[in-house]
Amino acid sequence: MSKLVSIGKILNFHGIKGEVKMGFTAGKESLISSLKHVYIFHDNVKHTYDVLSVRFHKNFAIIKFANINSIDDVMSIKGLLVHVTEEEIKSSLENDEFLISDLSGMDVFDTTGEKVGIVSGVGENRASNLLEIQKVSGLKFMVPFVKEWVPVVDIENNKIVVNMMDGIESLFVNQGNN
Repeated sequence: MSKLVSIGKILNFHGIKGEVKMGFTAGKESLISSLKHVYIFHDNVKHTYDVLSVRFHKNFAIIKFANINSIDDVMSIKGLLVHVTEEEIKSSLENDEFLISDLSGMDVFDTTGEKVGIVSGVGENRASNLLEIQKVSGLKFMVPFVKEWVPVVDIENNKIVVNMMDGIESLFVNQGNN
């Protein structure tokens, strides 16, 4: 079976006929509206839920699952994460979208085409995700994962281009053993 990826969380019931209110990451409405089935782990057991309908209300997805027909049924899955297969996520991505998990291990080049190193991890701060890049020398530095700093992400060719602005490495170099 394919790797599962969380796309949201069952927050509560909506109405009395078994609809659920699901929180999700903004911008994923097209993926969520096309769902046919999802996976929810209940007591460490994976259960498949067929999706009968999806609509959106106040930044939440209102979903009706088969066999969930009452508030009591919803309460058994309230607070649980909703998963889909990684393939389903990837098939719904636009040309300039990808999974963050796919970035680790990619080769990193500067804008002149010289290899800088590899992506050794992805972190986050309040403003953006951060790419941790391990240079060929073993030193690591981080760059904000925004278009200005990372103009090219080529998943098919395992290549990322980073704009190595003057001084960037001296600001972010980590000489520890992390």
